Amino acid sequence: MRNVPPVPTAADLLHRARQLPKVLLHEHLDGGLRVATLLDLLHQRGIAPPAGDEDTLAAWFDARAHAGSLEEYLRGFALTVAAMATPEAMARVAFEAAEDARAEGCVLAEFRIAPLLFEPFGVSGEAAVAALLDGLSRSPLPSGLIVCAMRHESDAQIARAADLAIHCHQPGAHAGAAQVVGFDLAGPEAGFPASRHAALLRRVRDAGLGLTLHAGEADGGDRVLEAARLGASRIGHGVRLADLIGGPDAAQVLAEVQRHHIHLEICPTSNLHTGAAASLALHPIHALWRAGVSLSFHTDNRLMSRIDHSGEAAGLVAAGFGWAELLQMGLDAAAASFLPAAARAAATDRLRAWAAAEGLAPPQRPTAP
Repeated sequence: MRNVPPVPTAADLLHRARQLPKVLLHEHLDGGLRVATLLDLLHQRGIAPPAGDEDTLAAWFDARAHAGSLEEYLRGFALTVAAMATPEAMARVAFEAAEDARAEGCVLAEFRIAPLLFEPFGVSGEAAVAALLDGLSRSPLPSGLIVCAMRHESDAQIARAADLAIHCHQPGAHAGAAQVVGFDLAGPEAGFPASRHAALLRRVRDAGLGLTLHAGEADGGDRVLEAARLGASRIGHGVRLADLIGGPDAAQVLAEVQRHHIHLEICPTSNLHTGAAASLALHPIHALWRAGVSLSFHTDNRLMSRIDHSGEAAGLVAAGFGWAELLQMGLDAAAASFLPAAARAAATDRLRAWAAAEGLAPPQRPTAP
């Protein structure tokens, strides 16, 4: 009788996922606080938490995530922003985020936030960025900060966020120090097209910043192509692109994606919680990967979605991806990172060394037809 290898348990998958070197490109700092830290910061600021201990507060976020409503999912951000609204708290949150990512096996990370959200609490955008960079720099993990603007706000406010990113971008900062590496438009897509800000986005790119835009999550796949035409090299989520590559113009769509060298920052668990995907098994990431689209997997909001990077990896393997495929996603993510070349090369070396140690065949991403 032939020996059949045992089916890996969820614990087995998670154990190996923690060993997999990872590249993190899409995580919101105000969506990734440790539960204990959030509770502590709320108490420090005299804000009543919706639940009084760590377990019940974690359950509160879990309930929001599984409510099937984007509005419910987003309720937690008002809480986290208020809790973080001092420079000391921001530095703590940033440091802990980098250390948590490092503990999960990340070899390179980019974190993002909208610094102007803290102005109503008396913290300037410049002070917020300085505190966040200070916190990230305390960790040995190579990391960078992406400044977000919220696309539903006024054109003037979005321009202020872009000016802040440009002003704080210092590519000559000393080695080991985190720096502002990119700019992003986040928030609701429908009714707030990125094309409104074409000239502003051109100015951001001309200043040497990386450009990533949330697109194709809560609106159609054509928003992904719009973002590419505006100069974004990376797309936050982008899952609705799968609708286009399954349509009659698939060849033209894929040719344009390849021409613009677009990389998708996909956040599988978050997509389930916000209604952008029905399950990991049916997630558009499968179709996008088969079509040869450059992509990688990320956490989006560790706190809101109650997920970590290893959990994302284990979930994808359980849903049918192989370890070599996840490794290739990491290599693609490292190549797409906005961090300096030396950091990208070091991350790539770590990924390839792990593949060699694990005896994995050289990973190959599918080629678009």
